[in-house]
Amino acid sequence: MAPASHLGYLADRTGRRSNPFPTRILAGAALLLAFSAGAVLFGQTTGIGVIKHRTGAPAAMRDITLARTADDRVIVRDAVSGQEIVSYRPDEGGFVRGSLRAFVRMRMVANVPETAPYRLIRWEAGTVSLSDTVTGERIYLEAFGKDNAAAFGALLGDQGGTRK
Repeated sequence: MAPASHLGYLADRTGRRSNPFPTRILAGAALLLAFSAGAVLFGQTTGIGVIKHRTGAPAAMRDITLARTADDRVIVRDAVSGQEIVSYRPDEGGFVRGSLRAFVRMRMVANVPETAPYRLIRWEAGTVSLSDTVTGERIYLEAFGKDNAAAFGALLGDQGGTRK
């Protein structure tokens, strides 16, 4: 029989054999953590490899409210004037309906009124965001593609200035 040291494990004083923790794996994990921390520090101090979302000031703004009818249409209205902006039937406005449905769900979870307005903003940089005025949630719609952002941008209308 070969000695225990040749089998890759050690025997302790009681005669039981135990496998030591592989030091190479521990050293590799420590090096990975050190590299990650160094890369983050490098990026934060130099700005290289860091993506910053620059929007500028709001170029156009509109507060909107939502209403769902008995036949499952979603009506988007200007929160100030009450004027209907658009009405989506159940088979229309896929991304807009889905996004607004997600915001309504967030309000239900937060137990806040559904009647409070949402805020659409077109920023100087051209991006469009949708904010919940009650919960403070904001999404930048370009993250879902330019066409989807344009669908919400259309709800702002042709206004050039700020409209609250």
